Amino acid sequence: MSGNEIRARFIQYFKDRGHTPVSSSSLVPHNDPTLLFTNAGMNQFKDCFLGDEKRAYSRAVTSQKCVRAGGKHNDLENVGRTARHHTFFEMLGNFSFGDYFKKEAIAYAWKFLTEEMELDKDRLYVSVYTDDDEAANIWHHQEGIPRERIFRFEEDNFWSMGDTGPCGPCSEIFYDNGPEVGCGSPTCTVGCDCDRYMEIWNNVFMQFDRQPDGTLIPLPNPAVDTGMGLERLATVMQGVQSNYDTDLFRIIISYIEELAHKTYGDNEEDDVSMRVMADHSRATAYLIADGVLPSNEGRGYVLRRIMRRAMRHAKMLGFENPILFKTAIYVLDSMAVAYPEEAKRKDFVAKVVQNEEERFIQTLGNGLRILQDEIAQLSAAKQSIIPGEIVFKLYDTYGFPVDLTADIVEKDGYTLDEEGFAACMEAQRAKARKHWKGSGEEAVSTIYKQLVDQGIRTQFSGYSKLEDQGEILSLIHQGEVVNESACGETVEVISSTTPCYGESGGQVGDTGEISTPEATLRIIETRKPLPELYVHRCEVVTGAIKTGDKATIKVNAERRQQIVLNHTATHLLQAALQNQLGQHVKQAGSLVTPERLRFDFTHFSPVSVEELQKVEDEVNQQIRANAQVESREMSATAAQEAGAMALFGEKYGDVVRVINVGNYSMELCGGTHASAAGDIGLFRILSESGIAAGVRRIEATTGATALAQVQQQQQSLHRIAELVKSDPQKLELRVQKLLEQQKEMEKEIEQLHAKANADRSGELINKVQQVEGLKLLAVKIPETDGKGLREFSDQLREKLGSGILVLVSAAAGKVSLLVAVSKDLIGQVKAGDLIKPLAEIVGGRGGGRPELAQAGGSETDKIEMLLQAAPEQLKKMLG
Repeated sequence: MSGNEIRARFIQYFKDRGHTPVSSSSLVPHNDPTLLFTNAGMNQFKDCFLGDEKRAYSRAVTSQKCVRAGGKHNDLENVGRTARHHTFFEMLGNFSFGDYFKKEAIAYAWKFLTEEMELDKDRLYVSVYTDDDEAANIWHHQEGIPRERIFRFEEDNFWSMGDTGPCGPCSEIFYDNGPEVGCGSPTCTVGCDCDRYMEIWNNVFMQFDRQPDGTLIPLPNPAVDTGMGLERLATVMQGVQSNYDTDLFRIIISYIEELAHKTYGDNEEDDVSMRVMADHSRATAYLIADGVLPSNEGRGYVLRRIMRRAMRHAKMLGFENPILFKTAIYVLDSMAVAYPEEAKRKDFVAKVVQNEEERFIQTLGNGLRILQDEIAQLSAAKQSIIPGEIVFKLYDTYGFPVDLTADIVEKDGYTLDEEGFAACMEAQRAKARKHWKGSGEEAVSTIYKQLVDQGIRTQFSGYSKLEDQGEILSLIHQGEVVNESACGETVEVISSTTPCYGESGGQVGDTGEISTPEATLRIIETRKPLPELYVHRCEVVTGAIKTGDKATIKVNAERRQQIVLNHTATHLLQAALQNQLGQHVKQAGSLVTPERLRFDFTHFSPVSVEELQKVEDEVNQQIRANAQVESREMSATAAQEAGAMALFGEKYGDVVRVINVGNYSMELCGGTHASAAGDIGLFRILSESGIAAGVRRIEATTGATALAQVQQQQQSLHRIAELVKSDPQKLELRVQKLLEQQKEMEKEIEQLHAKANADRSGELINKVQQVEGLKLLAVKIPETDGKGLREFSDQLREKLGSGILVLVSAAAGKVSLLVAVSKDLIGQVKAGDLIKPLAEIVGGRGGGRPELAQAGGSETDKIEMLLQAAPEQLKKMLG
């Protein structure tokens, strides 16, 4: 039975039993500051289990994409070397939110495995929590499992969402792979760490609410969260011993065999590399399809590590050119039946992966050179341990897995300073923990969830109105619900209706005014912490406002108008970028304010001046065409089929709002917009920059603000023209001539400097010392920087011939130091070794190649001490 068949039959089995099929959520978790990636089927239902979210169904079934990269049971270096370790996997799950409980969950699991999958009951074992007699009795009496096949465990059979909150016992189902698999011990049984007894199903019975003091209080509506790894069940159903031997992986491995012209099974190291590429291609494809991009922090850092490990193994298989982008596309195509939306993004995925591969090929070469230089220095010093900081630098900066570094140096008899590396890693983790913000979204305050649970809702009328009436439903002051708020206080106001847009989707919230018969309030900002709740943060200007008051709510119309022009222009900008740069351009973030718009998008090189001009021209052309801006609601499926653009990983409801600007642009969007493109008036790009690998940012403005910006530039041109005594129309030619004159003068100055240096070098060469038969010139150079020292050293080395130079200078309160060794002496003296003790004297550090090294320092008063120490340090090295 294929993996696709197992997935389909699982979903149909539970659908036939009243479960609602729910699509896999994004690998980027929403509204959960605790998670880096979606790592279990229950993640998207977390609020349902907590009781903070009510859905239209009480039973659900899913096949959830998951990523686990790192952690106790998923060390990245084990992936490809064991039968079960993966970065990407699929979790099949059935869920009950206060509907059925242990009896039904156990029956569903047992019958699916023994009747639907027709597994041999004699090869199935179960476990329960140590004191969960209820579950044990259900297994024994209801399903007929002998007592001796029911195991009780404590550590692995109790699940909790955190230190407090919903939790409960687990009951797992194990499959016996047979005595030929595993450790071979005669005492091997369920719970052994070997692969013989493999867990394939886990039932979590959430029946308690853990209090801060550890007390377990029974939940009024116990829930069920069950999960089964698709890859593991496929291993059982297909009669193989490794997940990698199932069709889920073999189809990818076969494609890699074809590309590499190698046969899986011929060579164990090649097999490991193929397994790594197969697994990492899956993780790479789906993480990027869900909007994660390789970078040096957070999720992007994990993705980059996964990709670079795969690329290194591709090189070990003999690939010299980018290849991972091909396997990633193959993954998306082969799994399109289960994940069709992600397959539509394969062109974008391919662009991201290929761009990262090209960068890494260059980086790999740089990293190898660094390692070779380090080995050369260690060899000269008769040392055989690669320092931990070097190992970490290769790992962190160049993407070298530690085992890769160990493999490279092992043949030359070198080992790694693993303790030093571990210390660097811990420092990196501490830094990451300090800066990581989880999902990047704020956890929704409990007080807002409580208000929604009480039935408080806000009706938004701001698409058609700038003023409306409503009832004050709730007031929040300093985090507490109050009945009244007086003049001078800042209060959060929730009304039954509001025309004020709540900040979301990159568009800032509205400001304005609330008035009641007894009070006037200034709206500072409007937020939307939950889809059904709009919160106005206000200052009470006069009187006092009370719950139940009738209120008139007015939007600041002028500010709103500036916002809608910028928001509609953002839609035009995205369409123009796709037309000019390619369909790989996708929105990666945005900010729409009254003053300007900011649009982040996926692209892999700076946008040229000519391309930016074409984009700006195209947007202004659409503004002049003055197409109508129309909004309509439709099903999410219909919108996608119509070609509406959506944000990667964004969570949309069943009904979505679609914004059309004529036939030019169509996007899913809940924001406010102009009525016609012509209202924008003028569009002007202010800047374009890179903000991350593969992500660019454009800032722009529209309307009167754009016109003011053009006028300001025009005035600046006139002022510059006056400064250089030119007509504004001939300014470019005038500036060009001035630059040419400047270059001529700089050339003359360089020639004068060169002559002065030549004269000075002739004088300094008389200060050469003899140290152990070698010439040493250690001198101070008048104020210059590192670059100046390098230029001056070239002339001195030519005059000195065979010998060692130590040049030091001070400028702007900093010390610059250079050591140079003639090529015939680097077997006896290495510049990098000599410079280190000298740099320490002036409070600095440095290094470099055997023939040339540079350093910096801060203690300018110790330059003479450094020069006096140079002969002694040279003697020590020669001794």
